[in-house]
Amino acid sequence: MNMNDQTFRVESPMAEFLRMERMPHIWCPGCGIGTVVNSFAEAVKKSNIDMDKLAVVSGIGCTGRVAGYVKLDSLHTTHGRAIPVATGLKLANPELKVVVVSGDGDLFGIGGNHFIHAARRNMDIVVICVNNFTYGMTGGQLTPTTPQTANASTTPYGNYEYPFSLPFLADACGATYVARWTSLHARNITKSIREAFNHKGFSFIEVIAPCTTLYQRRNRLGDGLDALNYYKEEAEVGQEIDTRDVGIDFQSEIRMGRFVKRDKPTYYEAVNERYANVLGDDYQLYGMSKPEREEKARREAEERIRMQALLEEEEARLLAEDIGTDEEGV
Repeated sequence: MNMNDQTFRVESPMAEFLRMERMPHIWCPGCGIGTVVNSFAEAVKKSNIDMDKLAVVSGIGCTGRVAGYVKLDSLHTTHGRAIPVATGLKLANPELKVVVVSGDGDLFGIGGNHFIHAARRNMDIVVICVNNFTYGMTGGQLTPTTPQTANASTTPYGNYEYPFSLPFLADACGATYVARWTSLHARNITKSIREAFNHKGFSFIEVIAPCTTLYQRRNRLGDGLDALNYYKEEAEVGQEIDTRDVGIDFQSEIRMGRFVKRDKPTYYEAVNERYANVLGDDYQLYGMSKPEREEKARREAEERIRMQALLEEEEARLLAEDIGTDEEGV
């Protein structure tokens, strides 16, 4: 290693967040995963989250490598099993902020069953999906999100299957926070992650990102810059959009924004309420009496209100500075 490498690993702005001894990363030039990691790091910093109470879980694939790079308590799980592992972490230690970061194939192919039931139960975790429409690590096969007519190694004459629209799927399964951005919209990704941190319930953020080596090349779509230009031209922010209308066709318009934000008891709260109603004052969840649980819930609600006010204040400041948030943000 030369001195430049050593200096970079010490002085990089990401040094406090990444395991710099594992750099350089494996991601290809033009890949959007690094943008998501950077936005995630910014969200953690701006939210003032105790990094000792933050855990990252990922599955198998290019995005799955995130868990090994972040300087946090993290788990790189088996294929498709990131969400059940995250569920176990959250139930064992409710004080943790648990975030799943993985790809479209891992989360919605082999892991699809876990996703729908975690959303249905309203587990209090954050799921970030980097959707590049392909299995980038294993040869460019078809995934559950590959648009129709797109070329993949397993559909060399074009995809004929019907793909999932991930925001619609998340909404239909019961997710209480749903948003979508592209890797071009880094500031918006950061804002959505901060909102998800502050939201109580199952939060899902989809980030459309390029796989330059397989999806872009196989479909003759150019490089990473060409993908960003596509996002610039075709991605549009909307408000109060019905998630039934946000499906993505091959190289078509991409509808972005925060689609869902609603309040509903989490799994933890539903369990707590049911057993408290049945067992009365004898019931203690994680060693807390009913007054202690109520006091804890009150403090958490006040903190969420405070954080939401800070987010709104920051957005108003950005609008006042006229740097484009009114065009790109919600």
